[in-house]
Parts: sequence; structure tokens; C-alpha cells
Amino acid sequence: MRDVWSSPVRFAECDQGAVVFNGHYLTWAHEAVEAWWTALGLPFADTGLDQRIKAASLEWSSSARYGDTVTVDAELDRMGSTSFTAVLTVRVGERVCCVVRSTYVAVADGVAVPWPEHVRTLLQG
Repeated sequence: MRDVWSSPVRFAECDQGAVVFNGHYLTWAHEAVEAWWTALGLPFADTGLDQRIKAASLEWSSSARYGDTVTVDAELDRMGSTSFTAVLTVRVGERVCCVVRSTYVAVADGVAVPWPEHVRTLLQG
């Protein structure tokens, strides 16, 4: 499954040179994952479980700047029993700015637990 989230680059997300601070790519990636889940018919808060980011990596290739509109493509990379990894491609137009890989873990009472079957089915499309 693939979905798209977009937003204008806001002034507060940039340094004095109008270039986006690195940490905002992670914020956009997380917002895209939440939008992806909603598009699947399962808002993040309605899974009945807590979701935690276990790991995230960024591979930067080009700057987003103030005045740009960023678009984030979200797609499933890997589905495990208690975790899944999403690949989130942040771009301006056709130009890729950053690729984020985020691994989310299902948690109940502070312990990793298997994703419910309906969640696995939705994520795997």
C-alpha cells in the first residue's frame, strides 16, 4: 500500500538560510504514517495498542526549503509479527530530499506484542 501526505514548508522548520532542519523530516515521516493508517481505515489511535518507533534512519539527498511543498510517499517495507518498517520518501515535486525508514513496534503494558490480524491485513494490502 502506498499513500501520500503533503505540507508546505513552514518558516519555523527552517534555519536562517531557509533550509529545513533535519529533525523535521522525521516529523513529516511520522505524520505521513498517521495519514497512511487513516487512509487504510484505521486511525493510529484506534488499533487498541500503543505504537512506538523502535528505530529510524534518514538518508538525505537534497534540501527542502522555505516556500516549498513537501510530499511524503509511505509504503510498507517489511511486516514482522510485532513490528513493521515503513519507507517514507520526502520530496519536493519529483526531487527526492530524504528517505526515512521507520520501524514501529506494537506495545501493550510496556512489552512488544503481535500486531492484530486486522492491522496486519490492512498494512499488507
